[in-house]
Amino acid sequence: MNNLRYKLASFMQGRNGADQLTVLTLAGYVVLAVIRAFLRRNRTAYYIFGALMLLFAAYALFRILSGNLPQRQRENEVFRRMWLKVRPKFILFKDRIRDIRTKRYRTCPGCKNVLRLPYSRGKHTVRCPRCGKVFSVHII
Repeated sequence: MNNLRYKLASFMQGRNGADQLTVLTLAGYVVLAVIRAFLRRNRTAYYIFGALMLLFAAYALFRILSGNLPQRQRENEVFRRMWLKVRPKFILFKDRIRDIRTKRYRTCPGCKNVLRLPYSRGKHTVRCPRCGKVFSVHII
């Protein structure tokens, strides 16, 4: 058992391992697997999702076992820069879902900042805390 562990550790030495892009690829694999489970009747879509799952798994395995560390790190850095731009949109979407019964979200026409307003029906005058612009909103 220790010999196998040593051989595996020596094989993985100098390899990339699992970084953020690999984890996202594996998460995509799981999402595709869940979607594919509901597509048993549509054979074409079932096989397409199976092929996509195979591609995601192969790419994740390639990234984990790759010995070209500088290239994998550059790819991961590009992904992280893109994710930093997209992540706030996901957080805002999650917050909007969470607050759907108590808050309304409106965009300031001056600075495009997203404001979270209490859910009270009617017309209201709002001052943006970021740019100070006063504008009216109608909450239905």
